[in-house]
Amino acid sequence: LGFFGLYKGARACFARDIPFSALYFSLYAHLKKYSADENGYNNPLSLLVSATLSGAPAASLTTPFDVIKTRLQVVAREGQTTYSGVIDCGRKIWKEEGGRAFWKGAPARVVRSSPQFGVTLVTYELLQRLIPIDFGGRRPEGSDILLNPDDHLPANPDHVGGYRLALPTFEA
Repeated sequence: LGFFGLYKGARACFARDIPFSALYFSLYAHLKKYSADENGYNNPLSLLVSATLSGAPAASLTTPFDVIKTRLQVVAREGQTTYSGVIDCGRKIWKEEGGRAFWKGAPARVVRSSPQFGVTLVTYELLQRLIPIDFGGRRPEGSDILLNPDDHLPANPDHVGGYRLALPTFEA
């Protein structure tokens, strides 16, 4: 297929990966806050559960795009349907196999993707805690135990941000 064969199905990958990431990271942010303790801290188990649970709906809902991507990337054998692009592939699958064909492999994809992204994201979060990197003067959300949440509010409630939040920027 040559050099451009390396990029066969790239549009379908984007159509799958962009919604997957939007769903996954949005769900993760909400579940991470929901699973934090009363002080706003997430232990490794709560991070793992939040990340793993976020992967299930993201993986399952984007399965149709994964089916299209796979069909485009596989070289058709003699007698198999060939596709000229994402739209053509979607139309031919619908016409020849029906709507259920878009969900082939969804349970297997969820079983594989959810734990994979769970382990990946909990590893990332824990490494963020261990490696001293400046994140704009603050630690990643959920990585510090907040003893008194009022200590982190601006002095002037009418001002968004405030001097105390801007101070770490100017101290660097």
